[in-house]
Amino acid sequence: MRPIDALVNALPAGRVVTDPDVAASYARDRTFVEPGQPVGVVLAASRDDVVATLRWAGEHRVPVVPRGAGSGLAGAATATEGALVLSLARMTAIRELSPADEIAVVEPGVITADLDRAAREHGLMYAPDPSSYEISTIGGNLATNAGGLRCVKYGVTRDSALGLEVVLADGRVLHTGRRTMKGVTGYDLTGLFVGSEGTLGVITSATVRLRRAPAAPPATFAAEFGSLRAAGAAVSAIMAAGCQPSLMELLDRATLEAIDDWRHIGLEPGVNAMLIGQSDASDGQAAVERMERLCVQNGASFVAVSSSPQETEELIGVRRMAYEAKERLGACLVEDVCVPRSVLPEMIGAIEAAGARHDVRICTVAHAGDGNLHPVFIFEHGLAEPPASVWAAADEVFTRALELGGTLTGEHGVGLLKRRWLALEAGPVTREVQHGIKAVFDPLGILNPGKAI
Repeated sequence: MRPIDALVNALPAGRVVTDPDVAASYARDRTFVEPGQPVGVVLAASRDDVVATLRWAGEHRVPVVPRGAGSGLAGAATATEGALVLSLARMTAIRELSPADEIAVVEPGVITADLDRAAREHGLMYAPDPSSYEISTIGGNLATNAGGLRCVKYGVTRDSALGLEVVLADGRVLHTGRRTMKGVTGYDLTGLFVGSEGTLGVITSATVRLRRAPAAPPATFAAEFGSLRAAGAAVSAIMAAGCQPSLMELLDRATLEAIDDWRHIGLEPGVNAMLIGQSDASDGQAAVERMERLCVQNGASFVAVSSSPQETEELIGVRRMAYEAKERLGACLVEDVCVPRSVLPEMIGAIEAAGARHDVRICTVAHAGDGNLHPVFIFEHGLAEPPASVWAAADEVFTRALELGGTLTGEHGVGLLKRRWLALEAGPVTREVQHGIKAVFDPLGILNPGKAI
């Protein structure tokens, strides 16, 4: 009997997929990274399924790659050869939604936007909103500590995570955190698991913080600039002025052209950058008008302020189309360096210079209000990995981000793609401690090996 047959027998019918072609469809995420062939896929529908799976994996020393929607951009959910893929996409229950406590208890397969819609029925909202919020799952967001468009005001996923239910590598169930807004009992295990990319345990439930939804639709503006640096300077001015936007997104000319070629948004010659900002404060209209003036003072050639919720959705829709538009151009190496906001214009200049120096097409968008830039390096479809020129340009971008006091990743995680640069940011002591933590939670090294650290 094959080892996996014991797992088939231990789980309800239909939970384990062993057909190689079907299993292969669960093997990759949204990156170009070529996956290994998994030994099978578990379609978990409950915590008990996860417990049984990890007990089996530990007994047979089989690596386990946890997976949500497969929308990750760093290779964290890419299957390694001979691994078992553990899909949590069927665990979609919102177990509890408490308006009085402003919390929700959700399973990892809940789609991010679905939780937000459920919260809004009670006058609340789930604040984290990655651009993939209509397809990405809460579990995946937790695994990578995802950010999003509203993170400039409300923070990243970790800032909304209060407690977790986690199945450890040996099948034990750990509960971390609490249901309260405050709590400092013991170590912060919740914060440790958020962003750990499935290398320490498998999240099967999360208690997350909800917030009061704005009473009125947010006010939104879009500003056009002749240069990316000018747009970056406007962002710095807006943040320095204390405008407190709830969204501040930057798109470069290459990204705008990709969107225009696809969706025909009416891009004008000479527009080399677009800044989209929003305020959901009670004085949102006045705040947006102040941001509009600062854009003009910093060289904006045109600023439009939305006059209806429909116009707002159209403006935000332009930003959410960015990645799909770039995928139409070629394969994408997607990066997400983050730098202090004060050096955002300098970092933008460094990205442009790296692209020009190595003759690499780079399309850049940014959660500009918190200094998180997404330079996307475009290369030919069908290549096993990016050409040397792309890696060289990426090396320059990462090195400069660190020189400016930044980090290799603001929200996508390390996965497989950024491990080559880890030593630049994390020194030997840091890496030793991280590997020590990994050994405590996963002494056999079966949880998503080769990822994150």
